Amino acid sequence: MHEITVLDPLFTALDAEAFTDRHLGRLAAGVIAAVRVPAFLGSEVCAAAMAGLDQLPTADYDPARVPTPIARFGPALNDYRTPDGGLDHDRYWCDAEAARVAWQKAGLRPDPVAVSLARLGAAWGTAVLPASIGGRPVFGGTLREINSGALVHFDDINREYPQGIFDQVVAAQLAFNAWVAAPEVGGTTTVWRRRWEPGDEEHRDAYGYKETLVDGVQQVSLAPQCGDGLLFNPVNFHAVAPSGSGRRIAFAFFLGLTTTGQLIVWS
Repeated sequence: MHEITVLDPLFTALDAEAFTDRHLGRLAAGVIAAVRVPAFLGSEVCAAAMAGLDQLPTADYDPARVPTPIARFGPALNDYRTPDGGLDHDRYWCDAEAARVAWQKAGLRPDPVAVSLARLGAAWGTAVLPASIGGRPVFGGTLREINSGALVHFDDINREYPQGIFDQVVAAQLAFNAWVAAPEVGGTTTVWRRRWEPGDEEHRDAYGYKETLVDGVQQVSLAPQCGDGLLFNPVNFHAVAPSGSGRRIAFAFFLGLTTTGQLIVWS
């Protein structure tokens, strides 16, 4: 049980009219919790995405690994990690190519991922490039429908692949979500001012951790609205609450700030 004695005044969630390079830099440095841009995706983009969802092949995670149903489209690198911390190349590249073909076939116009990456690149000052492995660009831009919630967990590509995986070196990682459908009640994203420590493995729960791990830890919680864009640092523990009613659907990807100052994207 962690008890908050003094709050960090910088660990707050900001609402902004647009993402800026300052937002990205402060998130990478870990001095703010999250930045949300309401109506980041306009109604036209959200409507086009919802109309094209049936064209994207989605599937639930293995319930033995992910106990709450989460419908997904697109491969995530941490699902292809081998026991020795490497990448199952054959399986990943096969699924990545299949996802690219399916995405092109669905023909989402406007493309919510392309719109998001263009705006984030404009904010940073240079285009966001795909992360690459052996010169080959990885897949970026998954779809997740999380209606039953997601466990407390963290995402850290440098810890998931400790020997390195990309041609680029990632100095800081950010998570981006843009909702094209949001529930009327619930579905909040909570980010805690708490990062992984070795002893936390005693609190493991399937792919995540027991909620007692973050009891009393300073947090911010944000309820999704259709069209909202959200950036946060996923090295902090975070979770999603179950939705009370309605669907919670977001396009998502990770951004990496590299040691050369480039922004790269992956899923």
